[in-house]
Amino acid sequence: MTISSLTDTFTLANGIKIPVIGFGTWQTPDGDVAYQSVLDALKAGYRHIDTAAAYGNEASVGRAIKDSGIPREELFVTSKLWNDSHSYEAAKIALDKSLDLLGLDYLDLYLIHWPNPLINRRDWDKANAEAWRYMEDAYTEGKIRAIGVSNFQIEHLEALLKTATIRPMVNQLFINPSDLEQDVVDYNKAHDILTEAYSPLGTGSLLAVPQINDIAAKYDKSAAQVLVRWSLQHGFLPLPKSTHAERINQNAAVFDFELTDAEIATLDQLEGVAGTHQDASQVDF
Repeated sequence: MTISSLTDTFTLANGIKIPVIGFGTWQTPDGDVAYQSVLDALKAGYRHIDTAAAYGNEASVGRAIKDSGIPREELFVTSKLWNDSHSYEAAKIALDKSLDLLGLDYLDLYLIHWPNPLINRRDWDKANAEAWRYMEDAYTEGKIRAIGVSNFQIEHLEALLKTATIRPMVNQLFINPSDLEQDVVDYNKAHDILTEAYSPLGTGSLLAVPQINDIAAKYDKSAAQVLVRWSLQHGFLPLPKSTHAERINQNAAVFDFELTDAEIATLDQLEGVAGTHQDASQVDF
C-alpha cells in the first residue's frame, strides 16, 4: 500500500481503519506536559492517540482531545488494561474508569497491556482469558471498536486463541532496528494481527547511532524520521513519543522520502545496539 499522510490508514481484521502513525504518551507525565503534547500532536495532524491506565495520564489526554475541538469520529484513541485488572469484573471496572478519565463514550482500541504480570504469573493464561471475555463483550456492546494485546509473545497469543471467540486485532510490541521481534511479527502476520511498534526510536537511544544518522543526512531528515519511516516500510504502525512541539511535527513529516532496500537492510542489522524487549515472564510488576 502507498502511505502518503498521517490520515492514511491500515485496516484491522474487523474492517476498522486505524491511522498509520500513532502519538505515544508512555512516560509523559500527567498534567500540563501530557495535555500540551497531545494538543500539539493533534494540531500537527495526528489523529491516533495511544495511552494506557498505567501511564497515569488519561485525564490530561482526554482534556486535550476535548479542547482540540476535533470531532470524535475523526480520532482513534487507544488505552490499555493494567495488570491488576485481569478478570471479567475487574476489566469492566477498569474500562469504565479509563473512559471516564478520558471523557469518552467509547475507545477505538483496548489492549491487554502485559500477558503475565507478577500478580497472575501462576495462572496468567486463565486471567487473560477472563479479561478477554469481558473485552469481547464490551466490543460487542460498542464500548470498544477493536481489541488487542501488548507485549504478547507467541506462547501468550497461542494460549489466548484457545479460548478467544474474537481474535486480537493488534499486538503492540517493543520494535525498532535494535529489536525486530521477527518471530512474533511473523506470527502476527499469519493471524491477521497488526503489529504496532512502541518505542520506535528505542526510547531515544537509537538517535545517536552512526548508521542511522548517515542515512538521515542523505535525505536531510532527522534520525527519528528515518526510524519512523523504517517502521512504516516494514508494515508496522509506529507510536513515536515526544513532548516537544518541533519534534512532534518532525516525527510526522515522513511521507516525502523512502528508504531503499539496502538502507532497510542496514537498519535491520542493528539488532541489539539499543537493547531489546523485556522478557514478560521476568518483569517484577
